[in-house]
Amino acid sequence: MSSTTEGQSTRPLLVDVARLAGVSHQTVSRVLNGHPNVSPQTRAGVLAAIRDLGYRPNAAARMLATGRTNTLGVISFDTTLFGPASMVYGIERAAHPAYSVAVASLESIDQRSLLDAIDRFLGQAVAGIIVIAPVTDAVAALHSVAGDIPLVAVGCGTGVPFPSVAIDNRAGAAWATRHLLELGHRTVYHIAGPESWLDAQQRIAGWRDALRSAGAAEPELLRGDWSARSGYEAGLRIAEMRDVTAVLCANDPMALGVLRALTEGGRHVPNDVSVIGVDDVPEAAFFLPPLTTVRQDFGELGRRALHLLTDTLSGRLAPGPTAPIGAELIVRASTGPRRKAVRARLSRALTLFESSPVLGHDDVVQFLD
Repeated sequence: MSSTTEGQSTRPLLVDVARLAGVSHQTVSRVLNGHPNVSPQTRAGVLAAIRDLGYRPNAAARMLATGRTNTLGVISFDTTLFGPASMVYGIERAAHPAYSVAVASLESIDQRSLLDAIDRFLGQAVAGIIVIAPVTDAVAALHSVAGDIPLVAVGCGTGVPFPSVAIDNRAGAAWATRHLLELGHRTVYHIAGPESWLDAQQRIAGWRDALRSAGAAEPELLRGDWSARSGYEAGLRIAEMRDVTAVLCANDPMALGVLRALTEGGRHVPNDVSVIGVDDVPEAAFFLPPLTTVRQDFGELGRRALHLLTDTLSGRLAPGPTAPIGAELIVRASTGPRRKAVRARLSRALTLFESSPVLGHDDVVQFLD
């Protein structure tokens, strides 16, 4: 345990942690700095020793030795949205206990606001900076940042001059679209996110990839702003388009708006229209019906961002993007085969025909069309 002086217990030292965990002090340092080359068993033992001793890294000593604190700066944009907020949370979890995290949430990311945020963090002697940069203006602004700043970009695609990590939105959207086509839907409509968002652009590309690969028609692209209200407004249009049987929404809140609009418009989900979202928000399983969606691993995103940053700090990694993180399709009750829609409409048409002798064959055909 820690040493004592005149009956007063001193704070635990790094060597105390190493002794209790049965490892070298270099191994403890690697764990504290988030180094990936530590076995899970060893890492767990060191973290247990840290908890048992109540060890806290000496930030003042670290700053004197390195010129940096054990704080990471995270710059994000619009953390009211599930995606950016989950990215920040994933980074915070990955950083603990080696680093504390300071977050700067910007209303907009342009060159001036980004550089100001970076300057503030550098003035606080942060160990490194992670920028969550999901919009085109942020990518452009990153090109004006000095290359010697320890920085990692998250969610910004491949066109930045810094190490970067992202989720494979293009493959996730393609997978969701193929799922609907394989259920027998002739084509899939898409409600996209804002034009300036890279996630929205990549999901459009994946949707088009799947349609073109299947030889399916590419319908008119609809736009939303990530909100349930924008999904509802687009859903009202879709409810009037009787030929629509499948919709991919670029996020789950817009899908929620679509579900309400379709219900109000007399369209049953999934018998008339199948609906898929993206993100797998915690409430998605409790939508009515439960929402089929594309789940994204924000925890893994945070871990990779942290490891990229520690590699950058140690000089072990050349700048550039890493392989994207795969997404997972979660199938629930909001999607189903197209034939269900045909049977349901046929049943309603026959019921209508039998109860209204004034209707003829042509009227029924027009109803089915």
